[in-house]
Amino acid sequence: MGNFISRIVRAARLDVTLYEEVEADKGSLNQALAVVILSSAAAGMANIGRAGAVGIIIGIVIALVGWFAWAFLTYVIGTKLLPEQQTSSNPGELLRTVGFSSAPGLVRVLGIIPGLSKPAFFIAAIWMLIAMIIAVRQALDYKSTWRAIGVCVIGWIVQLMITILMLALFGGTAAKPL
Repeated sequence: MGNFISRIVRAARLDVTLYEEVEADKGSLNQALAVVILSSAAAGMANIGRAGAVGIIIGIVIALVGWFAWAFLTYVIGTKLLPEQQTSSNPGELLRTVGFSSAPGLVRVLGIIPGLSKPAFFIAAIWMLIAMIIAVRQALDYKSTWRAIGVCVIGWIVQLMITILMLALFGGTAAKPL
């Protein structure tokens, strides 16, 4: 358990060696998924005051779907559309690194405090984007951080549109996008 918590902290600190470590550690996929679930739960918890238990569930589902969409898009864009010559990756490597890049999303739980929801989600979104860029750069063996930024931003924009669509479908009871 200590190793897991240490990895979450290192991921949130944007420790490049953590992303290399989990990329190589095939056994860390369950930990990566646990980080995604915890981050999604933090997003869902921020809705308790606004939408009760239903808001928690909807927030978790939207956060999980958004993360999955972003991870899938990132893999396709990064390996098929914008690879570098040395790009070598598989879905497992990317899912492990991208899963840990969700660690900053844990701060979204602060959204349960009145007045902190929007700042918590905004800070988490930017922090997660930066973590995702590092994770993608490491998992896809990019030399260029700019390429990783491009891949992540394209995926993030599409994921944001999916999140907004889901919010509209669920009547706005879920967590605000970002």
